[in-house]
Amino acid sequence: MTHNNLTSRRSVLAAGGLALTALTVGLSGCTQEDALAKQARAGDNKNYVAGDGSVTEFAAADRKDAIQVNGTLFNGTTVTPADFQDKVTILNFWFAACAPCRVEAPILEELHQEFKDQGVQFFGVNLRDEKATAEAFDKTFKLTYPSFDDKDGGVLLSVSGLVPPGAVPTTLVLDKQGRVASRVLGEIQKGTLKALITAAVAE
Repeated sequence: MTHNNLTSRRSVLAAGGLALTALTVGLSGCTQEDALAKQARAGDNKNYVAGDGSVTEFAAADRKDAIQVNGTLFNGTTVTPADFQDKVTILNFWFAACAPCRVEAPILEELHQEFKDQGVQFFGVNLRDEKATAEAFDKTFKLTYPSFDDKDGGVLLSVSGLVPPGAVPTTLVLDKQGRVASRVLGEIQKGTLKALITAAVAE
């Protein structure tokens, strides 16, 4: 994986504002992604590997091809790459026992409601839970957007290199061509994700 065209920005939401302040750091050597992947492989008896909330944005000219997601939602709907065209898509990787996932769930629903009429779609990607557990989670947090049943890892495999194994939660923002525009490793902050979505919608 080459890092020349990839810029990592640590985003901070100014108090009361929606602006995204980014500290640009050229990636070299061991990246945050590499560190998380190593931590996941090490085990350490953890239920999840928590990221630090770091944000990576990919310039439009530097984005790779559209991701090829083929999967089935818990409601039985089949999703194909065609479903990611002409829409901004949010993919949130989660499972019910992940504490940060529970914290960010209401934020994701709030943003889903805010952006759903602007051509933005949200999908959860559940990596571990049976249908009953996932549906109970949705009911608890009043989530109205659907989730993939990804216990077989098919969706995760389609974004390998972007979502380290075991790094939950991770959130991806896809542009209208289905390419990854930005990524948040770890628990999201509402203002940060809102700014990333707003930028993708404006493209």
